[in-house]
Amino acid sequence: MNIHDQRTGSSSEKGGSSTMSGRPSSASTSEGNGTDLNSLRSDFNALKDTVTDYISKASTDAMDSAKKTTSDVASQIGNTASEMATAASDQAKTFAAELERMGRNNPLGAIAGALLVGVVIGLIGRGGRS
Repeated sequence: MNIHDQRTGSSSEKGGSSTMSGRPSSASTSEGNGTDLNSLRSDFNALKDTVTDYISKASTDAMDSAKKTTSDVASQIGNTASEMATAASDQAKTFAAELERMGRNNPLGAIAGALLVGVVIGLIGRGGRS
């Protein structure tokens, strides 16, 4: 009398110990499962290493990019500050040259202007004292 094996779809004799489906016995199936498990572990470890390397490289790239951007911004700020200092220096020289020119062209007006500036500074220095 044949009994139909529902798992494999094959039939076997009622008291028989071997299978006709050609599948290994349960002892060799356990060994195959162990091999598959070890293979999965090694694949998982390799995947973990790959992801770790990728994250490390990505963070290093991000850090390098941030350093470069910071350096570029600092350089631009330094250039801008240098340009502003140069412009202020040029304006001060121009102002001093203009005052000198005015003093040479009108000496009495320069003396009167200096006297007026002195009086204003004296009044400010006094403050609220009378």
